[in-house]
Amino acid sequence: MTGAGKYRFFLLTVWLLTIPGVSQAFEFEDVIRKAQKLAEAGYVAPEPVPQFLRDLTYSQHEAIRFRTDSSLWHESGSRFQVSMIPPGNFYSHAVGLNVVDQEGVHNVPFQKDEFVYPNEDLQTRVPADLGFAGFELTYPLENPDARDQFLVFGGASYFRGTGAGQQFGLSARGVAINTGLPSGEEFPSFTEFWLVRPSPKASSMVVYALLDGPSLTGAYQFIITPGEKTRIEAKATLFFRNNVQQPGLAPLTSMFYYGENSLKPLGEWRPEVHDSDGLLIHDGATGEWLWRPLENPKKLRLSYHQVQNLQGFGLMQRDQSFQSYEDNKLRYERRPSTWVEADQSWGSGNVVLVEIPTGSEDNDNIVAFWTPDKTVKKGDSIKLNYTLVFGQPDIASEPTGHVAQTFVGRNDRSSSNKDAYRFVVDFEGDKLSALKPNAAVVSSVSSGETGEVLEHFVQYVEATKAWRLSFLARPEANKALSLRGFLSLDGKPLTETWTYELGADNELRKQP
Repeated sequence: MTGAGKYRFFLLTVWLLTIPGVSQAFEFEDVIRKAQKLAEAGYVAPEPVPQFLRDLTYSQHEAIRFRTDSSLWHESGSRFQVSMIPPGNFYSHAVGLNVVDQEGVHNVPFQKDEFVYPNEDLQTRVPADLGFAGFELTYPLENPDARDQFLVFGGASYFRGTGAGQQFGLSARGVAINTGLPSGEEFPSFTEFWLVRPSPKASSMVVYALLDGPSLTGAYQFIITPGEKTRIEAKATLFFRNNVQQPGLAPLTSMFYYGENSLKPLGEWRPEVHDSDGLLIHDGATGEWLWRPLENPKKLRLSYHQVQNLQGFGLMQRDQSFQSYEDNKLRYERRPSTWVEADQSWGSGNVVLVEIPTGSEDNDNIVAFWTPDKTVKKGDSIKLNYTLVFGQPDIASEPTGHVAQTFVGRNDRSSSNKDAYRFVVDFEGDKLSALKPNAAVVSSVSSGETGEVLEHFVQYVEATKAWRLSFLARPEANKALSLRGFLSLDGKPLTETWTYELGADNELRKQP
């Protein structure tokens, strides 16, 4: 038995001799004290792993496999088990990893023989004290005998989750600092984790994390409940070392290469390629639900959506049809949506959408986060409570009709409005589907100061049971076109508000 195996056997013995329950040996307040003390000192970057590991390609790093029989809590048959991620490639430094049980806090030691390496030369060069880059959680989501990977913590402050039957896609982060600003973005990292050992039959577990970066430190508590949808109750306390122009709280990061609302890149055969297709926002002050389809712009673009009482926001993958992607390997229709539920303490601020140009699907180019109106200065602290939900696109429990698809095209060049654009937006939902085809549904469309709506109307689409908003809009020359639209009946909104921005440099506007 390896040293780590003996350690895990010891933990199992301790566990069997104790009464199952949440340990009091280490708590969230302990992490908060560590973060506060760390903030009082100058920032010291984590020591990087050897260069040869950082030089590994993605596929070379993926070829290093953790042995499943070395997983934490494997011996007990626990529903929650933990596999380790080796440093290398973009995992540039190791993190501290600890287990908390009723006996106290125990460091999880690194053991080379817990990994299978693709060749002997690489295995020989790996230091015996290398450490771990992060960890993966497994749980029987669909079959009681299965070990389904559903949550991964690894790389800076990133973590990815899924619900049952899904594949990994977008990521959440602990925090985003100055994302999209000319000053440049900082990437704080989770540097240490504490995993509170759950009972073998537990359906939830707790993870604590310590975050460190040039401008701040942070303490995090995650109460994790996997299932059809994976729910994470998060608490964070942040301590700022420096003034921060744009703190991004509860950030989400995703990929949008192209979709139904954009031109397909030359040579691409798949209809669409994206991990998420839109940003959804719920403002409790107005009751409005806002949907913003994503784009891959030609230039970096930041959009600010002011909210007085944020109820939630999320990056969603609404299109769940295989035929929309036709990718039998990557299965984009199985990518999860993620919804951030805010508590009542967030106050006023902006949900910020950052869209970064990308020439491939290999780059995460979409970021969404909340930033407060209040300026954040050196010495400030922020406490934040929220819930993250990974799952199907209905996780937001939106009560109104929603946008199913958005199409954009140039108007007939032979008409008098040849410089206008045709927008087609399909709305779906239970209440909409129940309406008779001749129901007096009314469309409302408006544009910003740099555009003009020429016509709009609504039609019932028998084939899909959707209600289609169709309209013509004309932008001013060399100006972005901002639009909003929704459907109503008897003076009451039936749907969320669709919002869109057609950039002045959009490919459609460059066509002759």
